Amino acid sequence: MFSSIAPSYDLNNTLLSFGLHHYWKRLAVRKAGIQEGDRVLDLCSGTADIALRLGVEAGEKGKITALDLNREMLSCGKKKINQQGLSHRIRLVEGNAESLCFPNDVFAAATVGFGIRNVVDIPQAFREIFRVLRPGGKLVCLEFSRPVNGMLRGLYHLYSFTILPKIGERVSKDQTGVYNYLPDSIRHFPDQEALKAMIQQIGFTDVAYTNLSGGIVAIHQGVKP
Repeated sequence: MFSSIAPSYDLNNTLLSFGLHHYWKRLAVRKAGIQEGDRVLDLCSGTADIALRLGVEAGEKGKITALDLNREMLSCGKKKINQQGLSHRIRLVEGNAESLCFPNDVFAAATVGFGIRNVVDIPQAFREIFRVLRPGGKLVCLEFSRPVNGMLRGLYHLYSFTILPKIGERVSKDQTGVYNYLPDSIRHFPDQEALKAMIQQIGFTDVAYTNLSGGIVAIHQGVKP
C-alpha cells in the first residue's frame, strides 16, 4: 500500500495535518536531545523527514541510520537527503523494525515517527530498539493517539473516517485503500497509558509522554538503563 502513495506522501501529510506534522516532528527531535557526533537510529523512517532533522542536530560528525521496510518511501527520502546535501550523514537501510541488523548497544537515541502502529509485533520492535540502544540511550516515539477531550475525539473521528480518506485518495490517486487503513490503524493503536505501560514492560525507565494537539498525537520517551 505504501509503495503506491510514496510520491505524494509528504504532500498528503501536510494537507491532512494542516501542516502540524512539521511541528510535531520538530518537537520529537528536540526531545531526543541529540548531541554533536551522536549515532542515531530513525525507525520506520518513510521519506526521511525526521532523519533529516536528526542529521542537522547531530552535526558534521553525526551518523543517522534511517530504516524502513518500504523501498519506494526510502527512494523518496533519498532524493530529499541529496537535495539537502546530507548524504554523508544519513544512511538509508531497507529493513524490518522487528529484526534489526545492528549490534547491541550502538545508538545514542532511536526515534520512530508515525510508523510503530504499522508494525505487526509492536513489543518486539521496542525490544529491538532497547537492544540496539547503548546504556543511557533514549527512545522517542511520535504517534497518533487518543484525544483527551470527548468533543475533540468525536470531531477527530468524523474527520479521520470521512474527510481524510477522500482527500488522501484524491491527492495520491490511490485505489489500494491505504487512506482507509490509516485511520483504522490509529483507532486500534494503544492509547497513551497503554503504550506507556508497554514501553515500561520492555525495560525502559523514566517513561513519560507529552500530548500534542489535544492528544491527537503523543510523544512517548524512555531511557535504556
